This record gives sequence, structure tokens and C-alpha cells, in this order.
Amino acid sequence: MNTLYFNQQKKILSTLWVFVTLNYLYCDLIGLMDANLLNQYLTGEVEGLKMSNNFLLAAAVLMEMPIAMVLASRLLTPIYNCWTNIIAASIKSLAMIATLFIGTTTNYYLFFATIEISTTLFIIGYCWYWKRKL
Repeated sequence: MNTLYFNQQKKILSTLWVFVTLNYLYCDLIGLMDANLLNQYLTGEVEGLKMSNNFLLAAAVLMEMPIAMVLASRLLTPIYNCWTNIIAASIKSLAMIATLFIGTTTNYYLFFATIEISTTLFIIGYCWYWKRKL
């Protein structure tokens, strides 16, 4: 395979991570406009989850993953790129699926979750297919 092909795959993966990251962020932003959730955020406990420093650190690490993948998708060599994307997208898919079973799922959250899970599952399939061509 030539360098042009690899560069195109890297651009596509990086763009997919930008897309899914914007969806994560905008869903969180809309959650702040939800009066019920906003009141819970202000108490420090949302849907029974205490917003402790450790919880927020874990959330930050989980959110840093797709942000880092924007850059990693551009810089890693093809085989490492495939595996890193498969692992990161798997973790994000599982995390998003798990959130659907915590608390009350709103219509807007379900809408964004569907897009986010579909995108990360697409990344897994895309990289699996790409890996087979290496």
C-alpha cells in the first residue's frame, strides 16, 4: 500500500474522532440546559452518582481518549493506528452503552448516544477492515 492511501485513512479516522467528540461535548452542553439535571449538578449528585473528584477525574480520562485519538490517528503508523483505534473505540462504545442503564435516559441523550455509539462502532469496523489490508 502506498503512503497516499495510509494518509487518507489517517485523515478519515481523525475526522471521525472530531465528529464523535463534538457530539459528546454538545450532548453534555445540552444536559446543562436541562433544568432537572442542572439542579442535580449543583447538588453534586446526578442520578444517584456522586460527582467526587475521583469520579470527575475518571470522566476526564474517558473524555480525553477521543480527543487524543484525533491526534493519534494522524501520527501513528498503520498497524498501531488500527489497534489503538479499535481499543479506544471499543472502550468508548462500552462506556456509552453502560451510561444508557444509569439513571433516566432523556430523548436528547438517546439521540446523541445513538450517533456516538454508531460512530465508534464504525471506527472499529473501519480499522478492522483496514488492518486486514496491511
